[in-house]
Formats: sequence, structure tokens, C-alpha cells
Amino acid sequence: MSDLALAGRRALVTAGTKGIGAAVVQALVGEGVRVVATARNLPDERFAGVDYVAADLTTAEGCATAARAALTRLGGIDIIVNVLGGSQAPAGGFAVLDDAQWTNELALNLMPAVRIDRALLPAMVAQGAGVIIHLTSIQHRLPLPEATTAYAAAKAALSTYSKSLSKEVTPKGVRVVRVAPGWVETEAAVALAERLAAEMGTDYEGGKRIIMDALGGIPLGRPAKPKEVADLIAFLVSPRAGAISGTEYLIDGGTVPTA
Repeated sequence: MSDLALAGRRALVTAGTKGIGAAVVQALVGEGVRVVATARNLPDERFAGVDYVAADLTTAEGCATAARAALTRLGGIDIIVNVLGGSQAPAGGFAVLDDAQWTNELALNLMPAVRIDRALLPAMVAQGAGVIIHLTSIQHRLPLPEATTAYAAAKAALSTYSKSLSKEVTPKGVRVVRVAPGWVETEAAVALAERLAAEMGTDYEGGKRIIMDALGGIPLGRPAKPKEVADLIAFLVSPRAGAISGTEYLIDGGTVPTA
């Protein structure tokens, strides 16, 4: 445990069983935070001391279930970390993105944050304190038109919503901060690199290079680790970051070429 003064705080972490979400849960629990973590399905392996709730956050009902569980099991809420997101749209550019694809990307990448915030913010405002972290993506600054147009647009909407929300609720004691990862070496990222490596007749490092080249290169020379993203989030939700609100932190190894 580091000196982040988070012991006893109450947090809801969405998508908290894999990848960045699982790393965030582990980091917060390590700081003494009481955590409720959501997932579409409950995991077989669970972190000790974490309450898990099964909920499909792409639906209004699932978001209500998660918010209700957080308030009931924790007795209140101090921290929301909305990790949930991803792209399910096919490659092929704008022409393959029908209304259903656009709706799905918004339902996954924007609406869960909107709905959970709406449900839990009143409790934060009433106590005059709270922190909300929304995971956006460098894709809203650096979209890949072949495959991520709808995802990037949904993350851009999340970023704009987050900025507006911060201007509204920061004066009421609730900080809102965005974290924008680049390519992170999650389980899904490893599987993608392995698949590309097999298709191109190379090894895992070669598969990683294919992905990094598609992003225009990562000056750091490697993807971020989930723990690195989680450590940043743990700091941002702590009192040590008490003057930080309304901004976005890139953690991308230098992928985005502009400030």
C-alpha cells in the first residue's frame, strides 16, 4: 500500500474482471478501497474483498442494477471508474457502419457512463465529495478510419460529456477526470497480436509490431501495461490529486504526435 489516503473509500469499477478494469480493482483494493466491480458475467477467479455484480451495462436496466448494488453494498459512493468500452464494429470503413453498428458503439462506450453517473452523482453531490474517472481513448484524437470510426466517435462523445459534467459538478465537490489509454497489453490485445502473428507467419513480437505500425508507431517501443493505467487512476482518485478536474490524461507511450 502506498500513501494515497484512500483507505475506507467506496468505489464502483465497471468492467472490473479483465484487462484494465481488473488492474484498477486490484490497485484500489491494495489501497484499502472497498470495491464493487461489474461484469456481464461473474468471474470464476475473484479478488478477495471485492463485491461483484453481474450486469449488462449496455442496457438501462443493467446500469440501474450496478448503481443500486454499489449504494446498497457499500452504503454510499466516493469513486466511480468507468472502464467499460471497446469496439465491436467490423473493418471496412464508413460503408459497413449501419445504424445498428452505430447504436451498439454508443451503447457500449457512452451510455453506461451517462446512466451510472446520473444514478450515483446525487449521492456524491449530497456529501460534497466524489471522483469520477471516465476511460476515453486516444482514438478520439487519432481515429483509424478502416476500423474504429464509430468507436472513436463514441469516445469523443464521452470526452465531451465528461468535460461538460466536470464544469457542472466540480463546484459541488465532485471531480471528473478522463484517462485516455493508447494500446494496452490486455488479454484481448495479446490475443489480437497472436492472431496477426499467425496470419503473417511471425512471432508474438512481430504481431505487436504490426499493431504498433498501424497506430503510426509508439515512441516508447511497447504498449502500456494494465497496471500502469491502473496506477495512474489510483493516483487521480486520491486526495493527492485533489486539484485535478476536467482534464484528460493520455497514457499512450507517445503515440499521439501532438500535445
